[in-house]
Amino acid sequence: MTNRPELPPEIARRRTFAIISHPDAGKTTLTEKFLLYGGAIQMAGQVRAKGEARRTRSDFMQMEKDRGISVSASAMSFDFGKYRYNLVDTPGHSDFSEDTYRTLTAVDAAVMVIDGAKGVESQTQKLFEVCRLRDLPILTFCNKMDRESRDTFEIIDEIQENLAIDVTPASWPIGVGREFIGCYDILRDRLELMDRADRNKIAESIEFNGIDDPKLAEHVPAHLLEKFLEEIEMAKELLPTLDPASVLNGSMTPIWFGSAMNSFGVKELMDGLATYGPEPQVQSAEPRNIAPEESKVAGFVFKVQANMDPKHRDRVAFVRLASGHFERGMKLTHVRSKKQMAITNPVLFLASDRELAEEAWAGDIIGIPNHGQLRIGDTLTEGEAIRVTGIPSFAPELLQSCRAGDPMKAKHLEKALMQFAEEGAAKVFKPTFGSGFIVGVVGALQFEVLASRIELEYGLPVRFEGSQFTSARWVAGEKDAVDKFVAANKQHIATDNDGDTVFLTRLQWDIDRVVRDYPDVKLTATKEMMV
Repeated sequence: MTNRPELPPEIARRRTFAIISHPDAGKTTLTEKFLLYGGAIQMAGQVRAKGEARRTRSDFMQMEKDRGISVSASAMSFDFGKYRYNLVDTPGHSDFSEDTYRTLTAVDAAVMVIDGAKGVESQTQKLFEVCRLRDLPILTFCNKMDRESRDTFEIIDEIQENLAIDVTPASWPIGVGREFIGCYDILRDRLELMDRADRNKIAESIEFNGIDDPKLAEHVPAHLLEKFLEEIEMAKELLPTLDPASVLNGSMTPIWFGSAMNSFGVKELMDGLATYGPEPQVQSAEPRNIAPEESKVAGFVFKVQANMDPKHRDRVAFVRLASGHFERGMKLTHVRSKKQMAITNPVLFLASDRELAEEAWAGDIIGIPNHGQLRIGDTLTEGEAIRVTGIPSFAPELLQSCRAGDPMKAKHLEKALMQFAEEGAAKVFKPTFGSGFIVGVVGALQFEVLASRIELEYGLPVRFEGSQFTSARWVAGEKDAVDKFVAANKQHIATDNDGDTVFLTRLQWDIDRVVRDYPDVKLTATKEMMV
């Protein structure tokens, strides 16, 4: 929207973005390097390294540290140059795609990380589809250029074909794998050289007047220079030049090349985000949209994380501020329950080091500790009843019944499961018949995560057993129709943690039968979070 009023400078300098990628493309490492540049951490942890060096800052759950994967999305803020970056790290494992999907509702842009040897992988494609739905601007970072990687044109081609988006190079790699010496920054005509010896050092850059500058030969070996000049001529002919407007509407992505592990190419990517990335955007809501320059504060919860600090039973709701200037101690209205909440101890995240936030602006992500009043999809405003829309909840694809190892602890298990359900880590259904709970998740790895977290955080050994049900659907319709349907199908009915009616199915046939016999009852596979 070109006719929008100018944003106040504090809001305009915010850049809120998520990093998306396939597992192991180097997303968490890139996050670490961002924090290193932003001065948030002194030494970047590596996901695969020994001892102290491998405590990655953004992976704080025990399981994440053990397996070297990111399970829950974490949020971090840092300053670099005159900009404030709010970065949300998302899990790349498909089992956690729901968490990732919700995270993408809270950001204005996405950085897509691609492995130079593998190109576009299945999970990247899935996450990309989600960004597409929301027309998010996307910036691409091609990682691991210091390893043997594919031909640069091949990678660009693959992105254009698989993701149907125009790609324009922002930098061009010189040399491949062992011979990789650095990149030429096309946007600013400078050569960035990579230092292999010290990983946490920032690369040196040399300025040139265009590609034909004879000084290039002093820094680049002859055979590489020849190949580079040839490639760049082709690139200029064949690939579109960068158009900031198409980047903002999501139809074009600039691509940077680099190696996150060697801190190379990261700074250019950050400058690119500042220059071409969007400022805080308008948030869709009912009955009206929320514009960031409004003076009244509004925000919404996109994620709830329980027990970030194992010593306390706490829950932190991650809130994305959609408008206004928030100050600590403000009273905000919780739209769903119409109650006022005084927000006395909001936190800003520098990975797992939290600090009290004295103030925050539209575009920032703050954490609000609470005892379960805030759920995913809740809106907080200064009194006006606005509901942020478009935060989905998906039907689980795998169901298992869950029992405590010790029958006397059934009550504790209920509490633990409810907490995870509110976090959105799993769906918990209580069948009308029989005892026990049925837990539904989107991917099989989540059962292990749940079991390990229940044991660690609550000290309860649990076992998951197969269940006769394979899928769940939410039931909607007129009250009489729903009651009649429930009475007839008692053994299939359960309630979820919000008390909504759920129909548990064994086969597709069950769903078809309901559609045939109960035309006035609707079964849905998603429900908007918390209306």
